[in-house]
Parts: sequence; C-alpha cells; structure tokens
Amino acid sequence: MKLILLNKPFNVMCQFSAHPTRTTLADYVKIPHIYPAGRLDADSEGLILLTDDGQLQNRISHPDHKQAKTYLVQVEGTPDRAALEQLRQPLDLGDFITMPCTVKHIHEPEWLWPRNPPVRQRASIPTSWLSLTLSEGKNRQVRRMTAAVGLPTLRLIRISIGGYSLETHPLLPGEWQNIQL
Repeated sequence: MKLILLNKPFNVMCQFSAHPTRTTLADYVKIPHIYPAGRLDADSEGLILLTDDGQLQNRISHPDHKQAKTYLVQVEGTPDRAALEQLRQPLDLGDFITMPCTVKHIHEPEWLWPRNPPVRQRASIPTSWLSLTLSEGKNRQVRRMTAAVGLPTLRLIRISIGGYSLETHPLLPGEWQNIQL
C-alpha cells in the first residue's frame, strides 16, 4: 500500500489523465496506479494525498469520515470579529449550510513559498491571512465562505489533511514524499 504526500502547485489539474491546456498530477508523480484521495481546484495549492489503496482513499476522502482539513487563506480586506464569528458558525451558502469550523486571523507564515504567478495586489485594499479548519469539503467551499462574509479569497493553500501536514512534511510545490504506513 502506498501513500504519497504531494504539494500540488497552482494551476495544476487534480487528475492523472491528460488535460488539453493544463498540467496534471501525472506531470509531477510518475508512479503507476495511484489516485488522489480528494481534490483541490486548479487555482488552489497545497497538500494532496495519493494512494493505490481504495479503502484508504475512502477513509481519507469520504465525507462520512470527517477528516479535518486546514487551509491558509489570503483574503482581500481585513477580517473583523463579526466576520470571523460568521465563518465559525454554520453559514448558509444557498445550496447548503456549512458545519461549524475553526478560523483564526494569522500573519503570513514565514515558511510559505511565493506563488507563481503572484497574487494580484491593489494598493488601496489590504490583504489578510486566515487559518481555517473544516471537517467537510464541498466544491469551492472555502472560497464561497470567505466571499459570503465580504472577504474574497485571493490565495488558497491546503496545509493539512488529518494527521498529515506540510508543516511536518515540508514540500515545495511539485515535490512529493512517499510515507511508510
């Protein structure tokens, strides 16, 4: 059984099959018969777990197992106490209501790599960083949550899934590590 930790770069499709215009996971990991346990949008970065074991893939990615996932989120604007509290509570996004989550206003981590291409900057609007931990992961959920409280997401980086983290397994974008189970 294999478990691979990959730091998925920005603008990479979270699939091994070819894509007509973008790079995919196959451009970074050349191990046959492994599959992502969960997904990240092309415009999101960070930790992806890959495995060749269907049961492990299910335990990692199926919503019934509620694996905690932590994201670093660069947002446009400065969060106030009310916005942070809205994010923590169940939030109605129209087609579903989120589960409670943990969110903190943080400083940009010193260990964070620069994004290529860089995030757009506007002189008149500051940006801030949040650490947000969810136990669910619906399509574009973090981006939709921050937008709902007036803090559009500029950069989204998943740094942990369950007990696996880019803080304890530091990998630059495109790097991967085989974990012994």
